[in-house]
Amino acid sequence: MLAQELISEEIPELKPTDSAEKALQLMEDFKLTEMPLIEDGLFLGLLTENAILDFDSLDRKIGRNKVELDPTAVSSYEHIYEVIGKMAGKKLSLLPVLDDAKQYVGSISLAKLVDHIAQLGAMKDPGGILQVEMNVNDYSLAEIATLVESNGAKIVSSYVSTHDDSTKMDLTIKINQTDLSAIIQTFERYNYNLVASFHKSELEDDLKKRYDAFLHYLNM
Repeated sequence: MLAQELISEEIPELKPTDSAEKALQLMEDFKLTEMPLIEDGLFLGLLTENAILDFDSLDRKIGRNKVELDPTAVSSYEHIYEVIGKMAGKKLSLLPVLDDAKQYVGSISLAKLVDHIAQLGAMKDPGGILQVEMNVNDYSLAEIATLVESNGAKIVSSYVSTHDDSTKMDLTIKINQTDLSAIIQTFERYNYNLVASFHKSELEDDLKKRYDAFLHYLNM
């Protein structure tokens, strides 16, 4: 997924002729901490809320104030991973998108990015999640996928996080089954260190059915 596919059409832009007061009002309305400053289609930079609050007067036009603008932006064809990295690294509420001529084409809002991340990670799809800790040198997604598929399931998404000052890493996998009991047993047989699991087991379903039946009996 590319940056141009993530643009939020509703995000407004500022012009140097706009007042600082208008900028603050738009930031409040759209829950933003910065906004793109545009002149004749050219991206001048991001104007932050903190910079506006340092203005001598909120009535003055933005262009008449000396202000340091943040140049952070992405090109239309950068991947969503680059978008995530830049937005997270700068802790931005939006990220401007520029075309090949460096002209402003729109902005990506944090809310829309989160929604696309959820789709990218198959988070909205039913299933269970396993978190596995292992040595970095022992990591083999092909081997882990084989263990999952031996139980008639498939990995629909995965991501890796490393430990600071350690050779250990965590692999988090989303699996297209809600009951991971058999898969967990397979991982344990192969001595994988499962540090967390989130799923709905058949045992839990059976216990709930028995509990509901017992309550029904008491109410007869």
